[in-house]
Amino acid sequence: MKKLNRINTGLEKLYPIKVVQFGEGNFLRAFVDYAFHKLNKEIDFNAGIAIVQPLKDGMVNLINEQDGLYTLFMNGIKKGEKIQDIELITNIVKTINPYTEFANYLALAKEEELQFIVSNTTEAGIEFIESDTPDMQPPVSFPAKLTVLLYERFKHFNGDASKGVTIIPCELIDYNSETLKKYILQYCDTWKLEDAFKTWVSDACTYHSTLVDRIVPGYPRAEIEEYNNKLDYQDNLIVAAEPFFLWAIEGGEALKTKLPFHKTDLNVKIVDDIRPFKMIKVRILNGAHTAMVPFSLLYGNKLVMETVDGDFTGKFVNSVISEISETLDMDKNEITAYSEEVMDRFKNPFIKHALADIALNSVSKFKVRVLPSLLGYYKAKKKLPVNLTFSLASLIRFYKGAWNGQSLPVKDGEDIVSFFDGLWKSDDYEKIARLTLQNKSFWDEDLTEIPGLTKAITIALEEIDSNGVEAGFAKFQQRIK
Repeated sequence: MKKLNRINTGLEKLYPIKVVQFGEGNFLRAFVDYAFHKLNKEIDFNAGIAIVQPLKDGMVNLINEQDGLYTLFMNGIKKGEKIQDIELITNIVKTINPYTEFANYLALAKEEELQFIVSNTTEAGIEFIESDTPDMQPPVSFPAKLTVLLYERFKHFNGDASKGVTIIPCELIDYNSETLKKYILQYCDTWKLEDAFKTWVSDACTYHSTLVDRIVPGYPRAEIEEYNNKLDYQDNLIVAAEPFFLWAIEGGEALKTKLPFHKTDLNVKIVDDIRPFKMIKVRILNGAHTAMVPFSLLYGNKLVMETVDGDFTGKFVNSVISEISETLDMDKNEITAYSEEVMDRFKNPFIKHALADIALNSVSKFKVRVLPSLLGYYKAKKKLPVNLTFSLASLIRFYKGAWNGQSLPVKDGEDIVSFFDGLWKSDDYEKIARLTLQNKSFWDEDLTEIPGLTKAITIALEEIDSNGVEAGFAKFQQRIK
């Protein structure tokens, strides 16, 4: 088959760069890039995307090899029937690795038609690193990289307020845009940048917090031959996603004018307050995802669908969702309906969502997505939630990095991995539990202060190692009654 590129597809004309996107992973390509593709296709929005690789090791070279083109397969069930929509995404016009092309990175700031900055650098990406300096090429943190880019734009256009940009982060942290803006302003102060730039950053640029909701398994390794058979070209960047799509963005009429998604059939909600959307989605869908990963990998599963379809593991996930639901101050019927929808989405037969692909940065994900439910449950009931507590123990055990002679897909920052490497040199489960729980750099608080939690985690770790996950969970339940 012919290779996928712009010459072979007759797509040599490029859109002007209106969007700079930090992140090149499966989620952004199946979500944000797809959304702007719909705007281009349905209302002639004429927006090209320039992708910035946020980390040294990334995949912009692979994207370049296909001239930014890739195929999105949206697979699911509608009214009992399997559906599959196939879309060739055509709006990525440039990719840049700032670690090797820093001048090209700065040149993005001079793009006349640039309007939007979007990002998904995972929960760990929006951070302030004090050692970052403005002369680094590039700085380490995403907010520092963005500050450098905005400063270059400010200087190039002589502080023209009309050249401010609309900044829409998609990282799953509370108040993602407010946190990002805070760090940008902090870099302005730390680097002693002029007040006029600080004013431009605050007033000419706008910041919009978001909630994103779509399950994106990514590259369908196991079924790639079946997918390729539906194409007349060779695509090494196929992305699989579910049809469900929700993008809630905080903003008013001005943002609706800039981003006229209401003229498309895409489920984008520009609203005054995203918190109700965010609470139920992050706690239930993302929380259940994160809670199941270490537990299910230790059990021997590879996929989300396999997990929720299993008698033991499926019951565990349902129980996790029940515990989470009890902590939400929302309409119970709405919570039940959403929970049932989530389980159906997890069971989508088209979605081969590998647990290993969700394991990235599991500690920070657990802190944001699961820990509030565990703490909320204890606060409300004065007892520990059995399933969420066992999930936390499974997370700690997962970071040992090996199970039954097999390596586990631990993917996290060097500081976190080295912490657990040192910790698991001991076989003292109480010490392992205590030192992990009191690590404030993980949880922002000392979890050993939660009555009974250290003891419960100690018991769970003992049982997991002695009896495996299923029998260990049964014995754990008996021992903590």
